[in-house]
Amino acid sequence: MALFDLPLAELEKYRPSVREPADFDYFWTSTLDDAARNEPLIAVDPITTGLSLIHTWDIAFAGFAGHPIRAWYSRPAGTQGHPLPAVVEYLGYGRGRGLPVERLLWPSAGYAHLLVDTRGQGGQYGNGGDTPDPIGSAPATPGFLTRGIADPGTAYLRRLLTDASRAVDAVLALPDVASAAVVGNSQGGGLAIAAAGLNNRVAALLASAPLLCQVERAIGITDAEPYNEIVRYLSVHRKSAERVLNSLSYFDGVHFASRTTAPALFATGLRDTICPPSGVFAAFNALGTPLHRKEIAVYPYNHHEGGDAHHTIRQLAWLGEHLPV
Repeated sequence: MALFDLPLAELEKYRPSVREPADFDYFWTSTLDDAARNEPLIAVDPITTGLSLIHTWDIAFAGFAGHPIRAWYSRPAGTQGHPLPAVVEYLGYGRGRGLPVERLLWPSAGYAHLLVDTRGQGGQYGNGGDTPDPIGSAPATPGFLTRGIADPGTAYLRRLLTDASRAVDAVLALPDVASAAVVGNSQGGGLAIAAAGLNNRVAALLASAPLLCQVERAIGITDAEPYNEIVRYLSVHRKSAERVLNSLSYFDGVHFASRTTAPALFATGLRDTICPPSGVFAAFNALGTPLHRKEIAVYPYNHHEGGDAHHTIRQLAWLGEHLPV
């Protein structure tokens, strides 16, 4: 893919005006207050994985409206009784939590690790998910972004982002967890930004190629999925564009970024058509985080994969500095 978005020099100072609902804070405060009526942890069950150096539990925590959300919780063996920082990890679009032996990076680095399942997803690739979304929706485009999108109160994204914030409460309710960072790539990156903006208990934010950042621009410059779900929906619901765009503005990562001051490491590939770099920079530049505590890694010749394992090494070093074990 050739370069298609703004030049890097413009991206570095890119601070667009992104529509923000007047009741944005009230909407999210009331949503989270309602979710907080439920204690965060529902079940914590140890499981056998065959791994001797990492211990794992099958977790259920209360997400939106108390709905049970599944997660794998892992930590280095022998660390019970020793408080550790935790990494809460969110997944890419269409992926479920899979199997507990799949994602071992963070516990191998010495962190506690909560791998959060994604409600209703897990059927597109990987090894599946275990969390249903018990709420249906009005007619929607195949995928998830347009489910219930005519109104922010009924939107699938409201439930998903609430789950992301509640995952932080859940991991901090577990024994021997001292603090929590949030991390994710693509959809997971968007959820990490939302969690950091919604939950002031987040101690560090790592977001790579995040989805849901400056959504209105993204659907105008890329035909890639999943943003194209919104385009296809509006091509059928021709008179609902203003209502849909207003609804989506309640879930835009730019607004959540502006509400966090946690140290942050972002990443983008300048040829990424799935999560365009202008949206990533819009969120990064909106961060309330002090300049000396935020960084963005730019990969000029990469698409959605960004820095891949090279960036993983950078993440390990960065988090080791800002949230050491």
